[in-house]
Parts: sequence; structure tokens; C-alpha cells
Amino acid sequence: MIKKYKAIIFDLDGTLLDTIKDIAYSANFVLKKHNFRTHSVNRYKLFVGDGIDTLVNRILPRDKKCDKFVQDIIKEIKVEYARNWARNTKVYPGILDLLIKLQDKKVKISVLSNKPDRFTKLMVRHFFPKIRFSFIFGVKKGFPKKPEPTVALRIAKKLKIAAKDFVYLGDTKTDMQTANRAGMLSVGVLWGFRTKNELIKSGAKMLIKKPNEL
Repeated sequence: MIKKYKAIIFDLDGTLLDTIKDIAYSANFVLKKHNFRTHSVNRYKLFVGDGIDTLVNRILPRDKKCDKFVQDIIKEIKVEYARNWARNTKVYPGILDLLIKLQDKKVKISVLSNKPDRFTKLMVRHFFPKIRFSFIFGVKKGFPKKPEPTVALRIAKKLKIAAKDFVYLGDTKTDMQTANRAGMLSVGVLWGFRTKNELIKSGAKMLIKKPNEL
């Protein structure tokens, strides 16, 4: 018998939206301003996924990682990203059709990202204006980042749906770990920023190549 799931949580970057060029541009702009080495777009695919604080620690020179300076760079990148988040970012092919079908089937859909909450909400509402998401969560004070399952479980509690009746869709090991710790079905997407091997090693229960396979 095929199990029927009642709700889905989506990661944002690398799952719903291809955001990597705008992230790389904004971060490299700040690095250049400080005369630091910049990084390729492909390298940023490995740097993102664990929050902007971790991203900054990954891109800065080793001798520049004191807490005060990291926080200053985070602020500068946020300012630059606010100018550039929609320059090249695109919805992945097939995603909008998937979301519309799920909405028509009355499946509850939410977004959980390690992107700052402000940008998460802004971008979801901009790129998916006609989709009714139950919850849109980014990183904010008082709530731990993924892979802690706290916010995923909070969404389940608010929707009054058991965690085992959720599918969790993402493109990184952080997403698979979050899903598994929450007791949700972890589905890794192969169109995102990380590799099939990473998703399998981090516990993906299923892998899909295209959104309509869901």
C-alpha cells in the first residue's frame, strides 16, 4: 500500500529557487571591497546551506575570522544581497506546477530555510505570489537553525499533523538530517546545489531528479 502524506516542508535555496549566482555575487562584492580572495559560483554551492554566519566563516581568510569581523561582514553581505537577491534568481523548472498541484490536492505546504527570515519571506512571496504556504520560516532569534528539527516539528504541531505524515524536501545533508531527526520522510532533490552521494550518505530515504516525480 502506498502511504499518503498530508504535508510537505520545502527547503528554499537549491530546492525551490536557484539562488546561487546572486548569493555569490553579493558575497564576492564584499570580499573584493576588503581585498580578499573571491570564490567561484560552484564553490558557493558548497558554502551555502547552513546559514549566513557559517557561509561567512567559510569564505573569509583564516586570519580574519574573529567574531566581531565576521558579524561586520554578515551585515555588509545582507546589505548587498538586499540589492541583488532577484538579479539572477529563478524558480527551478517544474516547481511552480508541482506547488499548484499540491495546493489543488489540499496538501499543506511550508518552507523552512537557513536563510535569514526576512529574505526567506520576501523571496517566497515574490516568486510564488499565488501559492498559499501554511508557514514560511527562515532563521531568526530564538529558533535554532537546521539540522535541529525544532522548527520543522513546530510546523507539524501548528498544523496538527503528525511528523510521520510529512515529506521533507531538500538538496543538502543539512536538510536530510533535519528531516530524519524530525521523523519526516527525507527526500533529496538532484537539481540543487549538492551531490547525490552527499544526500545518500546523510540519510535521504528517497531521491528525485525532477519535481513531478514527487
